[in-house]
Amino acid sequence: MSYIDHFKLQDQPFRLTPDPDYVYWSKQHARAKAYMESTIWLSDGFVVITGDIGSGKTTLLQSFLSELDDDVVYAVVSQTQLTSTQFLQAVLTEFGFKPFDARKVELLDMLNMFLIEQYSNGKKVVLIVDEAQNLSKKVLEEIRMMSGIETHKEKVLRIILAGQPELRDTLDSPTLKQLAQRVRLRFHLGPLNLDETRHYVTHRLAVAGRDDGELFTNDCFELLHSYSGGVPRLVNTLCDTALLCAFADEKQIVAAEDIRSAVDELGWEEHNPAGNAPVSGPPATRAGPPVTEIEVRSEGETLSVQSFPEGRVIVGRSPDNEIYIRSKFVSRHHAQLVSDQFGCTVEDLNSTNGVYVSDRQVKKYRLKHGDVVSLGIHELVYRNLRERPEAMNDDDEDELEDEYEEDDAEASQVGSSGG
Repeated sequence: MSYIDHFKLQDQPFRLTPDPDYVYWSKQHARAKAYMESTIWLSDGFVVITGDIGSGKTTLLQSFLSELDDDVVYAVVSQTQLTSTQFLQAVLTEFGFKPFDARKVELLDMLNMFLIEQYSNGKKVVLIVDEAQNLSKKVLEEIRMMSGIETHKEKVLRIILAGQPELRDTLDSPTLKQLAQRVRLRFHLGPLNLDETRHYVTHRLAVAGRDDGELFTNDCFELLHSYSGGVPRLVNTLCDTALLCAFADEKQIVAAEDIRSAVDELGWEEHNPAGNAPVSGPPATRAGPPVTEIEVRSEGETLSVQSFPEGRVIVGRSPDNEIYIRSKFVSRHHAQLVSDQFGCTVEDLNSTNGVYVSDRQVKKYRLKHGDVVSLGIHELVYRNLRERPEAMNDDDEDELEDEYEEDDAEASQVGSSGG
C-alpha cells in the first residue's frame, strides 16, 4: 500500500513536477497571470516575470498556456544557453519550421514572414522564454529586435520572459536600456506568507482528493512556513516527506512531530529572520560562493555551463530542475548532485536509463575533478572550483571510498520506474 491509499488520496499532492491542475492562486500569482494575459490584448505586450527557484513560475506559465484561445499561436523556449542564431532556430522550430541549414539573415526573414502571415490570418503570436536569466546579452538584444517587427498598424509579436531574480539585474544594465524600455510590465513572485502557505497546502490536498482539511494538524503550518520560507517547491518537498514519515509510523494524520521528522530527514534548518534561504538544505537554495561547475555536453558540443554553491542540484528533463536537459533519454528527475566541503556526489534518483561514470553504472558516487557523468546521450563534466580541503584526512577518505563502493555494488538494483 502506498501513502496515497493510506491517506485516502486520489493522487500525489506534493509532486515537484509542475501541474496546472494544482495551481494555487495567491494574490501575487493571480496578478502575475493577469500580466501575462495582458500580452494577448496589448499588441505590443512585453512582460517580464521573475521569481526565486521553486516560486511557481513554470507552473504559472503552463496554466497560462492551457487557457489560450484558438486564435493564439505560441512558442515556448526553455533551453536558453544559446547563441543568437541558435535562439532564432529554437523559436522557429517551436513554430513548426526546420531552420537548421539557414543563415541568420534567412532565419530573420523566415520569422518576419511567419509573423506577418499569422497577423493576416487574424492570429496573435506569443513567444514565451522560460529560464530567461541564462540568456546572453546578444540574445536579449535579438529579442528586442524581434519585438519591433510590425505591420503598418501594429507590432505582431507578444513576448513573455520568465526567469530567476538575476534577470532583473541583467535587464537593468546600461547596455540593455533599449530593451528595458520595451518592457510594459514587470512582476516579481515572492514567497508565500504563513496564511498563504496554509491555503496552498490545503488546496493541493483538496485537488488530490482530501478536502476535509483534517490531514495536517493546525500546528503543522507554522513549522512548514518556518522551514520552507514559503517557497512552493520547498513546501512540496517538506509536505511529501512528512507524509512519508507519518505513513511509515502508520499514522492517519500528519502532526508537528512528523514535520520535525521530515526536517531531520532532509537536513534542513530554519529560515533566518531576514527571510533568506535556509542555512541547510535543500542546499540548492543556499547562498554562497560557487564550488561546483557542471558543463552539459551532447555529441561533443557544449550546451551550457553552470556553477553552484554547496548543496543539492537536481538534473532531469522537467523544466523545474536546476539542470534542465530536454531529452527523451533523461527522466523527469534523473539524478542529484550534492556539493559539500569535500567535493560533489552524484546519485541516481531511480531513473529509467541510469547514471554512468566512466562507462560504469553507479547509484551513488563521489566525483573527482574532471569526471564525466553520462545521462543518455548527454554528458555532465564535473569541475571542482576550489582546492581539495585539507580537513579531509585519510580515515575520511577510506570511509567515503567504502561507502561509495557499497553503493556502486547496488547499482544493478536501480529500479526502472523513474521518468
